Amino acid sequence: MLEDRELNARPQAAARGRLGERLRMQSVFLGIIAFAVVLFLLVQARFILISLAAAIILFSLTADAITAVGRLRMFGARIPAWLASVVALLLIAAGLTTLSAVLLGQANTVLATALSYTDRSAQAIASLFSWLGADVEAAILQSMRSIEIGSYLTTVASQAGSLLSATVLVILFVGFLFAERIWFRDKLRHLYGDPERADRVGVIIGTIMRRVNRYLMVKALVSGVTGIIVYAIARVSGLDLAVAMAILTFVLNFIPSIGSIVATAMVALIALVQTNDPVLASVLFFAIGIVQFTIGNVIDPMLMGHALRLSSFGIIMSLAFWGAVWGLPGMFLAVPIMVATMIACSNIPMLRPLAVLLSREGLPEVDTGAPSAAAPPQG
Repeated sequence: MLEDRELNARPQAAARGRLGERLRMQSVFLGIIAFAVVLFLLVQARFILISLAAAIILFSLTADAITAVGRLRMFGARIPAWLASVVALLLIAAGLTTLSAVLLGQANTVLATALSYTDRSAQAIASLFSWLGADVEAAILQSMRSIEIGSYLTTVASQAGSLLSATVLVILFVGFLFAERIWFRDKLRHLYGDPERADRVGVIIGTIMRRVNRYLMVKALVSGVTGIIVYAIARVSGLDLAVAMAILTFVLNFIPSIGSIVATAMVALIALVQTNDPVLASVLFFAIGIVQFTIGNVIDPMLMGHALRLSSFGIIMSLAFWGAVWGLPGMFLAVPIMVATMIACSNIPMLRPLAVLLSREGLPEVDTGAPSAAAPPQG
């Protein structure tokens, strides 16, 4: 009888194994389909999602300040939270509008200058290969002239024109986020039905906001100093578009690793096109490169501290993925999204291995000591 039981158990075990394998395959296929659907939605709704991400970051940067202002007293009375929110929204709207106007003005200046320097830039780039022979230089010059630079510049101009509509959408999103923050903590508690779990989620959100805020503030400070130095070098060298170079350096430095290299190369290329002097362009390239290396590898990590414990390879992969999905704005948002993903995954046991892979030393920090900045103080 024991042998009969063993004979009957073997087919059952085999059937369970086949069923488990089918379930695993179905889970894999469903995961692939879900990823494809999410990727499709990310691409199709990129304009709205990018604007929403920018609005969330602005809200995160100002939420702590509004909370602090709400604790102040004037004439013996506490400043209402709604009044602080309205003032902050007006300041954000004014700042974003001014920034958009400045960027559009500089973009128009750069585009107009680039069109006038189109032929000279092709000759300047081709002259860099003159040491390979006249035939190679002529071939490169012919290849450069065959590129329709005007069409590319027109495309860039059309993308810059959409900046104002994106600014309006970001301001609207920020306004609604300020209005919703009053009930954010209550919504979390009603959503989870467990005050402790809701508070835990609020702490995780607060951690994400603090880490992203510190990263962005340090990056803004470091990028601003770098832009000022580039402006000074360009003015001393007698180059045109010094302001545009400084703004370009400031903006591109928010893209880790790649941005500073591209900004340095762009400044050197502009110098080569304007002066047609390879020696001056090389000196500028190395001088600005030294500045970028010193600030990016010494001052930046010293100021950042442990606020950003991300894998370098993970940052490059995040830049590649979000750059492919959302273009240049995706590259600016890649690091904040990666920080949020790592912190969220580090608090979910099933996803903690992903957080370990995204962290620098394999030990993602979990900050659980402060309340969420998204919710105003109660009472």
